[in-house]
Amino acid sequence: MNVVKKTITLGDGRIVEIETGRLAKQAAGSVVLKVGDTMLLATVTCAKDAKEDVDFMPLSVEYKEKFAAAGRFPGGFMKREGKASDSEILVARLIDRALRPLFPDNFHAEVFVNVNLISADKETMPDAFAGLAASAALAVSDIPFNGPISEVRVARIDGQFVINPTFKALESADLDIMVAATYENIMMVEGEMKEVTEKDMLDAIKFAHEEIKKHCVAQKELMEEVGKVNKREYCHEEDDEDLRNALVSFCYDRCYAIAKSQLGKHEREDAFSALKDEFIETIPEEERDDKMVMINRYYGQVEKECMRRMIVDEGVRLDGRNTRQIRPIWCETNYLPGAHGSAIFTRGETQALATVTLGTKLDMKELDEVLVHETQQFVLHYNFPPFSTGEAKPQRGIGRREIGHGNLAWRALKPMVPVGEENPYAVRVVSDILESNGSSSMATVCAGTMALMDSGLKIKKPVAGIAMGLISDKKTGKFIVLSDILGDEDHLGDMDFKVTGTKDGITATQMDIKVDGLPYEVLEQALAQAKEGREHIMGEMMKTISEPREDFKPNVPRLVQITIPGEFIGAVIGTGGKVIQEMQKSTNTTITITEVDGQGVIDIFGENKECMDAALARIKAITTVPEVGETYHGKVVSILEFGAFVEILPGKEGLLHISELDYKKVEKVEDVVNVGDELDVKLLEIDSKSGKMRLSRRALMPAPEGWVERERKPRPSGDRGPRKDGDRGHRREGGPRRKPENHE
Repeated sequence: MNVVKKTITLGDGRIVEIETGRLAKQAAGSVVLKVGDTMLLATVTCAKDAKEDVDFMPLSVEYKEKFAAAGRFPGGFMKREGKASDSEILVARLIDRALRPLFPDNFHAEVFVNVNLISADKETMPDAFAGLAASAALAVSDIPFNGPISEVRVARIDGQFVINPTFKALESADLDIMVAATYENIMMVEGEMKEVTEKDMLDAIKFAHEEIKKHCVAQKELMEEVGKVNKREYCHEEDDEDLRNALVSFCYDRCYAIAKSQLGKHEREDAFSALKDEFIETIPEEERDDKMVMINRYYGQVEKECMRRMIVDEGVRLDGRNTRQIRPIWCETNYLPGAHGSAIFTRGETQALATVTLGTKLDMKELDEVLVHETQQFVLHYNFPPFSTGEAKPQRGIGRREIGHGNLAWRALKPMVPVGEENPYAVRVVSDILESNGSSSMATVCAGTMALMDSGLKIKKPVAGIAMGLISDKKTGKFIVLSDILGDEDHLGDMDFKVTGTKDGITATQMDIKVDGLPYEVLEQALAQAKEGREHIMGEMMKTISEPREDFKPNVPRLVQITIPGEFIGAVIGTGGKVIQEMQKSTNTTITITEVDGQGVIDIFGENKECMDAALARIKAITTVPEVGETYHGKVVSILEFGAFVEILPGKEGLLHISELDYKKVEKVEDVVNVGDELDVKLLEIDSKSGKMRLSRRALMPAPEGWVERERKPRPSGDRGPRKDGDRGHRREGGPRRKPENHE
């Protein structure tokens, strides 16, 4: 067994250990990455050759957290890991987006990257090391890869940048982004911020890159030690220069003209397709099938070149806009009368319909993952049906793209959505994309903001988002930054850079680079141009709705929140939840109780004021502390020979002695009151030791003329001395003491 190890020292002194040669040796490449007690196993495998007619990079990335890693059982009936959770998919996407651009363009063999969390501690965040583990596995394999890369989390805590902070440290951060890069270039950025400046974000990226360089050096050393510097040879593309030249000669000028025609999305696609079909007709029929893969590849290159040259040389885009221009925007709120909040945001050929639903704490999303156990008060879901792009195909389940785009929009809005004591409601935003031609996730941010304001929820500030693109020319070094990119500009361009924020700063970002080499001056210009575009979009949104509604809509269930002393929580819930369940049923409300700092926070959720008032009255009655001298309306619950017990508050009974029933002498309690009678009584006394309450009906009646109240003798205190017959002695063995008979 030939085990090779490399170590990397983080800024806080923690050691990252990368080991190969011990586990999963039949994989093309495998490493175990260890930080403290956290361990990641990363493996890569690759097909021997490309499948026939495959002209793309078939890369699959999976990230899985094993529950055993943290000493836990998975949930569910099967008690085993099931399909990937949203968080696992998001980590897999982070790895994929960093790796994919660095495989050779002409390499088409299937590649599978698997990263498993096999051991975990409560402090280390494994997602920050998953990209490094995956890259190291590729480094020790023979798979062609223009890396290595690494991926780190950079956070700003107390004004200082920190690399790969712990869970606890991250709680106080105002900037949290993941950055992936090679030694030379930034490849991917994603994260959330609390209204930071463009300069702050750029400084964070630079800080992360310096750390990543160390990781890349360590991987190159590892590659050399295992002898994997030279990768496998392959030939996955056939070329026919005569065919390429013929296609360029036939198509280029006409393709350029179509690109400049400013046709709509589908009309442009049809025109490009028709032109390709015309060229195919020039090929002998018996040769077409054999050459079709090459024709598709060469024609795609021509399309890309025409669009890029048009932008670089003439500054004209596919839809006729200049590089900074934003497409026309129109918005509408309160479009859906049955929803708690709704908005339509349309920008060019991209349209999002967002809805807001407000619920109780019982509606909050519960996260039960290997290292995360919490509830989310605010959730956002993104849907991308096929009809949004005019595709005629069935709508399947939610894919990775939907999860990724929804997460970005959620991060963008999250800092502005009030939670906790500021807002007792659970909040769900749903964005349905009805049309798509560029940056539907940013349309989701804008539509979501307006829907939240339409609901009456008092968000802190509105948020807008924009997608930036890039066209670069390697020959001249010239680059053009594009604002509000189209779908084709994303597909054929060199960058997809999404930025969201308020008027005061950035809240979220996602950047994917598709080329080797991106100077920081490009990022700086892109951020400045994005701010300009965001402000324009925000201005258009504000024309429709500029602040939240003063009040919730009539169809929004009302919610009131009260706080009770902690000792009353059990009384409100009751044995086995009996009291609170009966209360919810009888008042038609939903009631939740949360203990916070020794007190009970109660949320009462009802369809109307009457229901809520009834529940509130019940709770206040249970939690009210009786006060001496106050008058209570009670109910007789039992009668004894010497008086009656009256319930003055739920669960609180006092003795109404026979002498306190009336000024005149009462021979029998039943002559005045019976079980079930309701009456007003005055609380005369609460025993300081036993808590027993003494009530009076007589005290609320007018005294007879000439009546003189007999003075009550104070109860004796101290040692009462021995009994007349001496000490009681031991109680005889046998059953319990006999209870007083009930003479009802």
